Amino acid sequence: MRLDPGVGAAIADAYLAAPSREERAYSAYAAFCRETLKQYDFLIGRTEFGGLGVAVRVVDEDPYTDVESMVDDLRAHRLNVWASAAGGNSHPYLSDGQNDMFRAVHDAFGHAGSGRGFDRHGEEAAWVKHSTMYSALARRALTTETRGQNCARIFRYGGDVFPEQKAALLPRRFSDLQPSL
Repeated sequence: MRLDPGVGAAIADAYLAAPSREERAYSAYAAFCRETLKQYDFLIGRTEFGGLGVAVRVVDEDPYTDVESMVDDLRAHRLNVWASAAGGNSHPYLSDGQNDMFRAVHDAFGHAGSGRGFDRHGEEAAWVKHSTMYSALARRALTTETRGQNCARIFRYGGDVFPEQKAALLPRRFSDLQPSL
């Protein structure tokens, strides 16, 4: 899985052009929150009741420089998640707790699930893998949260700065699991 730089730049531009929040996105974000909570409950749920039994700990610094360390932790039934509050970049729709839950499931089911890291190709693979766990409506919000923000970070901010978080919808072609352009 590789992200074409032209597609990545187009997604980045769409993300940066989107408003901080838009009412038409709220139903997608509501579905996204419901579905993320179910995934989180499965992630942390007790194994004797069908859960994965992962202990999630929210930490103040980015806990993983590579996906291998994350996978090792998950094999030991633990996962560290970089606290949303630590970044000083609050979300216009999600609470810090909801955002932390999302970070946990995205790291577990997107990055560890695909075995891919945090460069542009790894972020794309994680988006594709995790997209399959969301309804089409919730996937629209997931795309903004992952594909949109990561493309803006990588293609427009040199990979060092996280752009403003948004509650907006990118053009539908970017959330479809088909080629984007």
